[in-house]
Amino acid sequence: MNETKKPSFTCDYEEGAHPAILTRLQETNWCKAAGYGLDEFSESARARIRMAIDCPDAEIHFLAGGTQANAVMIDALLAPYQGVIAAESGHVSLHEAGAIERTGHKVLAVRQENGKMSTADVKAAIGAWEDDLNREHMVMPGMVYVTHPTEFGTLYTLAELEEMSALCHEHGLRFYLDGARFAYALACPENDVALTDLPRLFDAFYLGGTKCGALLGEAAVFPKPGTVPHFFSIQKQHGALLAKGRLLGIQFDELFRDGLYERIGVPAIEAANRIRAALRQAGFSLCYGSPTNQSFALVADSDLPRLGSLAVYDFWEKADADRTIIRFCTSWATTSEDVDALVAALAQW
Repeated sequence: MNETKKPSFTCDYEEGAHPAILTRLQETNWCKAAGYGLDEFSESARARIRMAIDCPDAEIHFLAGGTQANAVMIDALLAPYQGVIAAESGHVSLHEAGAIERTGHKVLAVRQENGKMSTADVKAAIGAWEDDLNREHMVMPGMVYVTHPTEFGTLYTLAELEEMSALCHEHGLRFYLDGARFAYALACPENDVALTDLPRLFDAFYLGGTKCGALLGEAAVFPKPGTVPHFFSIQKQHGALLAKGRLLGIQFDELFRDGLYERIGVPAIEAANRIRAALRQAGFSLCYGSPTNQSFALVADSDLPRLGSLAVYDFWEKADADRTIIRFCTSWATTSEDVDALVAALAQW
């Protein structure tokens, strides 16, 4: 198979943007609009998001990327002496090059199972600080951070998030959701967490656009207005306030038009399910139990060159001296032709 023709499943932001977004960007290209997200397109996007999450008073800001959103929002929500509890596999723990620590807040990592923290482990982490007679010398937990789906493509249940939310608020901690891939959760039959659940569960969250059909951009949501006074200025201080904010507003205005955000991930889930079935049929063991758009396979190192000749996959981590865990990641734009090619090749394994 020609190297340039191999189907690629390395991540969910390989492609550009949904056609509706490109069309709207072109249609509005010559319109003059205010800067910094104060334009009419961004206001329309905010109205659509408020309607989708059923939170008419929500305060909404737009940022360019996920790491930026996490760093700015977490820094803004925490006191200088506080840290954030996260799974040891969480994005802020591993994949953001210490962005949170650079703001002066320690990531307090707790154990995970298939990417998820348990409420019991979070409670233990909170209790460890509360019961420490030297706690004034220690980093105070001020927030619990979760992703849904997780880094391993797994899902929290609504009951698990309700329990964790209650724990946070009982102990005075913020509860924060990194929703970089939330559109893929919405498209997954196993998911029972709706957009309308987010405002009552979380003190702050962001809805991902970069991985979910936009060229770039994330929508930061504070269900209670004024949760972070002067967040606009805080964005500016962090270099996270886009002058041409219309570029983000237009994209989210399209993503939340006519329920597109809630269905945009469906092709990704359908493609991932086909890939998982083909991997199993070829004799590969799947890891973590992900039902979403990320599929993880345990592969003998000796099989990697042959598998790599069939498709471009993503290295995840070494399992042991002789085996590697790799990831196949689908997206809103994954084509049936690419999936067909991989499935056909795996059938001959």
